[in-house]
Amino acid sequence: MSDQSTRRLPRVRASELVGRGWLNTGGKDVTLADLRGKVVILDFWTFCCINCLHVLDELRELEEQHRDVLVIVGVHSPKFVHEADPVALAAAVERYEVHHPVLDDPQLTTWSAYSARAWPTLVVIDPEGYIVAHMAGEGHKHNLAVLVRELVAEHEAKGTLHRGDGPYVPPPATSSTLRFPAKAVRLPNGNLLVADAGHHSLAELAPDGETLVRRIGSGERGLADGGPDDARFSEPNGLCLVPDELRPWVDADVVVADTVNHAIRTVRLSDGAVTTVAGTGRQFMVGGAENVVDDHPTADRTGSDYAGDPLRINLTSPWDVAWSQDLAAFVVAMAGNHTIWALDLKEGSITHLAGTMNEGLLDGPGRDAWFAQTSGLAVGPDGRIWLADSEVSALRWLEPTDGASVTARTAVGAGLFDFGHRDGPADQALLQHPLAVAALPDGSVAIADTYNGAIRRWAPAPDGPGEVTTLARDLAEPSGLLVEVHDDGALDLLVVESAAHRLTRLRLPVGLTGEILDAGAHRTQRPVSEIGGGEVRLDVVFTPATGQKYDDRYGPSTRLQVSASPPELLLDGAGDDVPLERVLRINPEVTEGVLHVTAQAASCDADPSIEFPACHLNQQDWGVPVRVVDGGPAVLTLPLHG
Repeated sequence: MSDQSTRRLPRVRASELVGRGWLNTGGKDVTLADLRGKVVILDFWTFCCINCLHVLDELRELEEQHRDVLVIVGVHSPKFVHEADPVALAAAVERYEVHHPVLDDPQLTTWSAYSARAWPTLVVIDPEGYIVAHMAGEGHKHNLAVLVRELVAEHEAKGTLHRGDGPYVPPPATSSTLRFPAKAVRLPNGNLLVADAGHHSLAELAPDGETLVRRIGSGERGLADGGPDDARFSEPNGLCLVPDELRPWVDADVVVADTVNHAIRTVRLSDGAVTTVAGTGRQFMVGGAENVVDDHPTADRTGSDYAGDPLRINLTSPWDVAWSQDLAAFVVAMAGNHTIWALDLKEGSITHLAGTMNEGLLDGPGRDAWFAQTSGLAVGPDGRIWLADSEVSALRWLEPTDGASVTARTAVGAGLFDFGHRDGPADQALLQHPLAVAALPDGSVAIADTYNGAIRRWAPAPDGPGEVTTLARDLAEPSGLLVEVHDDGALDLLVVESAAHRLTRLRLPVGLTGEILDAGAHRTQRPVSEIGGGEVRLDVVFTPATGQKYDDRYGPSTRLQVSASPPELLLDGAGDDVPLERVLRINPEVTEGVLHVTAQAASCDADPSIEFPACHLNQQDWGVPVRVVDGGPAVLTLPLHG
């Protein structure tokens, strides 16, 4: 490992925290002077980002253990236009149970001051106001715990540590039947079952969609099987009915994507019994050696070739689930690592169906395709598996081919940083972070265009890309759709309005026509890094935590993958290799683009006396906007942990 990849970044004084306002502080602004004497972790996040949500969960235990000496400050620097809405941000802070101050940074002012380049980024500030660590991505829980303990000991000895309460002020409690509901299904008895994510439970409602019949789950965040009063969920999202043909093998009625528990659960409606059928409760980390519970003859570090017991492999944020007759399996949208899996409850196996675990929009054979936080699934009458691919603001589909193979195609969507509200020809239309889809009887598809607060419709064309129209507007983060066909052929859409904590029924217009709207196109705006043409050294900084060393037990401990948009930006240096340092050759004739960089580094306990050392994987995907200028910098530094 080169010295470049193991050095620490220079120690500098922290910049002031500047933004539009603060949440969770009782209306008070917070300055760095107010935080002097505390260990401070700045968490740069945006609420659309699944990796950011993973980090929120990683920080909960650390935050609780050290609340008298540690202050976590969430710096919300939005990607999408909707996320810059202060009302939407306040709802997200409540939805994800953020129990620390949050700085609203819509102009990315503080983001830029701290040279953040990716969501999420963590910056650690010592009690004297100096930056001591800069980390990108997730998987830093252990490293942070070690560093916080070191800083507490050091500054307590120096007399510069101040114990006591921090600036966090909890918001007033609210109550309602539903709290940030996610998805819904119609039960055989006519009632509705709703994934009540904010209450960490399932709510069975009467046909009116309002009257609570019963609740399945204690309402306390956790992972526990059992009866309806004892079972626990953690932000459940997707729901799917078990088809009648599986009844001889599956003693359950509903399959649940239990997102934050990284698990798939089933529910038996007769008595409300909940059972875990897939996942270990631990998060799948790309490249991690611990993804499979025990040695598996075909398991590699990616887990992509796993085909076996669903309870022996880690999952990562399953967001939705749907039954595919063609595949004879439940299709699972694994939002946390941008893949699609197939769960066969009859045979008791789970297999990787599509996705490389790289985030982006790339069609083709399922195993080669790229997805981006897929959050909604629906199977059409023709067997197509429709996807709401949220981070690329896309409507896509999987076409089952021979055996258990699929091919990925895109109906609407341009990429990671292009979004908006534009109707018309599908190859020019734009969405904004959709979370749900529903197949309509005529072959068209309804889309919960979540961050536009709209219901959109894609309709196929005999020759051409199809057309997108708007069916409804002014909805509060629609995240689930349920189609209901009446005897006279009329259609209703039951919309889960997550941010309004309710279900809303929409009568679809005759002929399924809609408005043609153009509310503009947007691109994610982030500071651009200038680089020179020709040779540029890419340097990913990683320093193992105290007491840790690189983990080479399962092959190389680091990995660096580089690509570019457009591909012509890189004349040389693209591809996958081990070292965290690489010389890129930049095309001087391409004036701007995005460098896509994925880095991983594995480390474990260095003490040889420890028989079973604890090991940890750090990972991050960067999309770095660059501008190529004459005489620009010849070094691009990205801190993974420095």
